[in-house]
Amino acid sequence: MAQEQKSRVHRYVAQDLSFRAAVVDATLVVREMQAIQNTYPIATMAVGRSMVAAVLMASHLKHRQQVSLYFRGDGPLEMFFAEANFEGEVRGYTPHPHLEIHKKLGATNLGIAIGKGLLTVVRTAPHQKHAQRGTVEIQTGEVGDDVAYYLLQSHQIQSIVSLGVKVNAFGYVESAGGIIIELMPGAPEDLIKKLEKNFAKRGSLSESLAEGGGVEAIRDLYLKGFQLQELEHPYDLEYKCRCSKERLANALMLLGHVDVEKMIEDNEPANAKCEFCGRQYVVEIDELRELLDKLRAGPTH
Repeated sequence: MAQEQKSRVHRYVAQDLSFRAAVVDATLVVREMQAIQNTYPIATMAVGRSMVAAVLMASHLKHRQQVSLYFRGDGPLEMFFAEANFEGEVRGYTPHPHLEIHKKLGATNLGIAIGKGLLTVVRTAPHQKHAQRGTVEIQTGEVGDDVAYYLLQSHQIQSIVSLGVKVNAFGYVESAGGIIIELMPGAPEDLIKKLEKNFAKRGSLSESLAEGGGVEAIRDLYLKGFQLQELEHPYDLEYKCRCSKERLANALMLLGHVDVEKMIEDNEPANAKCEFCGRQYVVEIDELRELLDKLRAGPTH
């Protein structure tokens, strides 16, 4: 079986510089997230859509910058999260991957799943002392509407955001992707109406991807009639986690020497599983003793 080709974000700007857009087929990375975390449909759609949104938003940043989306609500899903950087690395997570909602309430109704709450968007950059953070109330829980609301409230950017994750009858991801269109300062007042007219005529984004339409089909669905110039963005999408054994060791250092001493006395190595990628890490007794020596020695300057 041939290996599936990786996708990337395609970025565009209108010839008259009235708007910029980004389109992506994120099917492979959302499938990988589902395979790692064994998410059921509602969690797959929540995390998948937030991953797509993060990828699209990050593509409008600069090198080595990243964006994180935190949805927290009073619904049964409680929280879902996604993070992506300019270079196309993305990951996502929810603490309730096996949540199921009764059909009478809407088995894939994200609004019910997350409930009332807040969306927090965090942007970080290398050598930046403090991350840029913005928080807005969740509007619908469907992710796309909430991201558009955040952009308007926090950055005064009018935008249209369409995201889709399609799962089949067995709950597995068939397609995932999205488009974000951001109006530039000074854009004509009737531009948003023209774009919304295209959106009103469109078919299902995830259905189009599932049928093999690809990025170009999505672009043509939503940006029909506009002259576009494609911008370079040569980064393959990749589901990537930054977990490591060193991070586990650093976390143990934060516990303090009393807890580390107890692990050694009980002859219990430190075990941890990364929530994002499922990797298991073990810090053995000899390594715990080395950590304890560092803790006792105190900070060095």
